[in-house]
Order: sequence, then C-alpha cells, then structure tokens
Amino acid sequence: MTNYQQPSGLTIGLGFLIDDNWTPEQAWAVVELLDDLRGRIMSHYLIPIQELLREEPEEQDMTEDQQEERLNRDDLDF
Repeated sequence: MTNYQQPSGLTIGLGFLIDDNWTPEQAWAVVELLDDLRGRIMSHYLIPIQELLREEPEEQDMTEDQQEERLNRDDLDF
C-alpha cells in the first residue's frame, strides 16, 4: 500500500481511502459536505486562523518542497 503525503504533514493515524466505486453524485456530495464544514469552521475561527497563518514562516525560509506543499494547500477550494 502506498503512503501518500497528507497536506497536514501527519505521517501517522488512520488511513482514509476513497472508494473507487463512488458515483460522481456521491463524490460531489462529499465535496459539498466539506464545503459546508469549512464554511462553519471559518465563520467561527476566521480571525484566529488568520493570526495563525501570519505566524507561519516566510516562504524564503522554507524549502522548495515546503513552498510547493503550502501552495497546494492554499489552492484547495472546498
């Protein structure tokens, strides 16, 4: 089984597999659920999250892999 790098950087914990047999409608329902969850979290924690992100190291202090990981994480729109 291949270990994929998680956006969180965690390397331990429960594996999460997505069923290859989902219909497009089922996959879309999950995306909508995640959108709703993100919206609720952001409505409650927006300011603390913004403050946390300001504290993250600047890109010039990051390795190329870290910069790419951050870009990929920031591009997620769900």
